[in-house]
Amino acid sequence: MRIELATEPGDPQHPNEDYASVALPAFGQGGVLVLLDGVTPPAEDYGCVHTVPWFTARLGGALLELSVSRRDMTLPEVLAAALSRTAEDHRDSCDLSHVRTPQATVVAARWSEDTVEHLVLSDSVLLLERVDGSVHPVLDPRLDELPPAVRARRAAVRALPRGSAERAAAGRAYGRAVEALRNAEGGFYTAAADPSVAARAVTGSTPRAEVRSLTALTDGAGRWVEVFRQGSWKDCVDLVAEQGPQSLIDRVRAAEAADPECETHPRGKARDDAAVIYVAP
Repeated sequence: MRIELATEPGDPQHPNEDYASVALPAFGQGGVLVLLDGVTPPAEDYGCVHTVPWFTARLGGALLELSVSRRDMTLPEVLAAALSRTAEDHRDSCDLSHVRTPQATVVAARWSEDTVEHLVLSDSVLLLERVDGSVHPVLDPRLDELPPAVRARRAAVRALPRGSAERAAAGRAYGRAVEALRNAEGGFYTAAADPSVAARAVTGSTPRAEVRSLTALTDGAGRWVEVFRQGSWKDCVDLVAEQGPQSLIDRVRAAEAADPECETHPRGKARDDAAVIYVAP
């Protein structure tokens, strides 16, 4: 078995909001990977005294432990339990009903001798490489499928001069439109404080004999494919397998540095936290 991971903050002056971990049970069969991408909160109050890294560490740790110790639970059940456990850790001190209470995207995969299970919630990605070399991306497309009116607002923001008052005002309006769709019917879902969101995740299973490798990426690493268009998902898996996860992050950083104003490749952040997990079980 081969296991490699790498993670790096987008801004060295700020804590990394991504979480990446792998566990192998002591009984020697199978394993689990967990990848979270913390959602950066707004500058104003978001109802919680804790930071996003605090939240991702708590949720990630609970998700990893339960995935390993409770093999009788499905991954959605594990995520729901981990969300409940994490919510209890700060329910008395924080307003968990706030729309921007700390939250994260989730990727989890669990493999046994027979099966590889997966779960994806929001815009991180899991790449399943099959034994024939083909790559199947497991994606939750809902954040990319916002209503046309909201996507039009985003395009209008990007068309305005960076740093202008007009762009700032349009960006705030676009942000409010997106917030109205967060964890709402017809919108998109992230792991926050409501355990019922686990039922909204994209899930599935694959026979273990059909899987060559698993590659999990936060969107800060996946932008090598989705934003910078430097290769396909298969190219991404091949790069990570041949040169390691840090090589992918390094290429993303080079692409970000080549377009610091986000003019050629529009994106929400010039640089983003990035995390990659590669497992060949």
